Amino acid sequence: MHRFLWLASTHARACLIIGLIAGLALPSFAALLVPWLPMMVVALLTTTALRIGYRAALGAVGDLGWGLAAVAMLQMMVPLALLGLLTLAGLQNTTVALAIILTSSAPAITGSVNLALMLRLDGGRMMQILVLGTAAFPLTVLPVLWLLPQLGPPGDVILSALKLLGVILFATSIGFLLRHMFFPKPTEGQIKALNGLSVLAFSFIVIALMAALTPALLRNPWLVAQWAVLAFAIGYLMQLLTLLVLRRSRWRTVAGPLAIGAGNRNIAIFLVALPPDVLAPLMIFIGCWQLPMYLTPMLLPRLYAWALQDD
Repeated sequence: MHRFLWLASTHARACLIIGLIAGLALPSFAALLVPWLPMMVVALLTTTALRIGYRAALGAVGDLGWGLAAVAMLQMMVPLALLGLLTLAGLQNTTVALAIILTSSAPAITGSVNLALMLRLDGGRMMQILVLGTAAFPLTVLPVLWLLPQLGPPGDVILSALKLLGVILFATSIGFLLRHMFFPKPTEGQIKALNGLSVLAFSFIVIALMAALTPALLRNPWLVAQWAVLAFAIGYLMQLLTLLVLRRSRWRTVAGPLAIGAGNRNIAIFLVALPPDVLAPLMIFIGCWQLPMYLTPMLLPRLYAWALQDD
């Protein structure tokens, strides 16, 4: 088992690609996994927390200052600015605008810590951004909901955010407890095995998240291509701009994790509040949204290396 986990850790990027291919090539299997997504998210969070450990995740109390400021900027100021630009262009009522605003106002995905680790970034900082962003989400999303009433009752979205926060706190607590009980001072081999376990969990969950994509490809490949281009543009431009803005600032030490959080958002948190006529096209977008996120460790390592290199 250790050898298998070490192999997954060594070939983490290949595991992500295999997960994406399986999600596209096995639509029936992906559909069977969809009802299990909540449990899979819990498993992913637990294994990630087990890998990181509570000491790295908690950090210093002083980190709350930069963390909350960053969350407010990424989850409230950025989407409001984008909404203003889209309104000036007369596009605020389009489905594309809705996808852009929802994506930019959502917190980081639960697998963002795994992405950070694969890019050799600080997993503890990334965990802080994930938890802080999810905790603050019910507040940061309120201005967006007020300006986009077609999303549904604000209470439904806020309740969804609180449920997600509860899941994150529960799953990470279990992971931290297991780390304290069984790996208080892990060896290098144990850390590599935990890396492999986390990679496998992250690679498996994408199969379910891609369930809507293959049927859509068969029906209307051009529509899927358009959504995919939008997904890559949003995800990678947000990461690029965050790195460019922060690489020479006083936040340089957290620029990498913040860029991961900026470009890899948990848009699925909004699904419970969307009306059925809006939900269908966004489900295709959500499937496409997995592509840039899971390909980030393969396509952007040089960008992060360049942006974060020592002068």
